[in-house]
Amino acid sequence: MRRRSALLVLAASGALLLGACSSPAPAASPAASPTGERTLVVYSGRDKALVDPLIEKFQTASGIKVETRYAGSTELAGQLLEEGANSPAQVFLSQDAGALGAVSAAGLFQTLPAEVAGKVPAEYTSADASWVGLTGRARVVAYDSQKHQAADVPGDVTEFTESKWKGKVGIAPSNASFQAFVTALRVNDGEAAAKSWLEGLKANDVKVFESNGDILEAVNSGTLDAGLINHYYWARSEQDPTKLRAQLKFGDAGTTSALVNVTGAGVLKAKASPEATEFVTWLLGDEAQTYFLTETYEYPLVGDKGPANVPALKDLGGPKLDLSKLSSLKETVALITDVGLL
Repeated sequence: MRRRSALLVLAASGALLLGACSSPAPAASPAASPTGERTLVVYSGRDKALVDPLIEKFQTASGIKVETRYAGSTELAGQLLEEGANSPAQVFLSQDAGALGAVSAAGLFQTLPAEVAGKVPAEYTSADASWVGLTGRARVVAYDSQKHQAADVPGDVTEFTESKWKGKVGIAPSNASFQAFVTALRVNDGEAAAKSWLEGLKANDVKVFESNGDILEAVNSGTLDAGLINHYYWARSEQDPTKLRAQLKFGDAGTTSALVNVTGAGVLKAKASPEATEFVTWLLGDEAQTYFLTETYEYPLVGDKGPANVPALKDLGGPKLDLSKLSSLKETVALITDVGLL
């Protein structure tokens, strides 16, 4: 089942690269409102349960009527590449930087105004202002605090290939966040290093899970010593997370283990409008940034607020990496599959 899922993901990822060369599928432009009301079409790679309430807040604040289409970020990026200038989409919301990078590389995004793109620190947004980061997602290690002291848990996840961690570490290779991390490892440390790490994990009897949540639960129950997840799974726990058996180890500053991936948004050039720019600007405002903080426990990228019980964003020390380069998901999925972890 996992291999079948991997092939489906791989096929979808292929659309990112091949779609731009395909004949654009016809797609109707958003109909003009007979009442003259302002409208907006959004493609969202983020969950409907999260985004719908956010859209409602924006509609109330702006008076703009929004039509939202939901699917996976990779799937929607592929669709945008296929539709090209015929796409009805005006804004693309993505749960990761890679999908945004793929659409940007095809030249489909409009350059954002400096006062919009400049709201976010340079390391968490596109270098060319084609898209802007909205929230940060830190990669971390959840570890069993009843078995291990924080100082004994690696701050560099490449150390989990050592024999003392044999059979004690969990990953979710079919999860987009893990795949984004492996892509960052490929980009930052090289193909050989990424392959060697994956092979080392497999040889060290790494435990495979379906999701970050499953990994956290296994660590917290004492059935797993450590696992690779995103910070917010722990931070948003219904219990006081500092009282959990599972605690977090953040990556060593400057290494790929300290990766902070981002969610983000871009305005499609072919259907650019004042409403599209207004929406992206609003997503960077206090109301939306606070919503992300309180509903998902991600790091807002504007201002100095952050989730409770985790280090401030400025203290995470992520690697120097152009997040747009995380777009080579097809190669990453192929590598993970070839190693035998999918």
